[in-house]
Amino acid sequence: MRVEVGGILGLILLACVIYAIVKTVESSASTGAKVVWILVLLLLPLFGFIVWLLFGPRKR
Repeated sequence: MRVEVGGILGLILLACVIYAIVKTVESSASTGAKVVWILVLLLLPLFGFIVWLLFGPRKR
């Protein structure tokens, strides 16, 4: 099954992924955890963003 996201939805997804990456870098998580989260967000943008919302590192 192939999912394609284009147009305005693609731009919204891109903005969400960039936001998640910035918040991950700013978090107090370890460097290894940050690298893993960023890779997940880059390789699986939609699924990665949803998982990040639920389980991602929080700024403390």
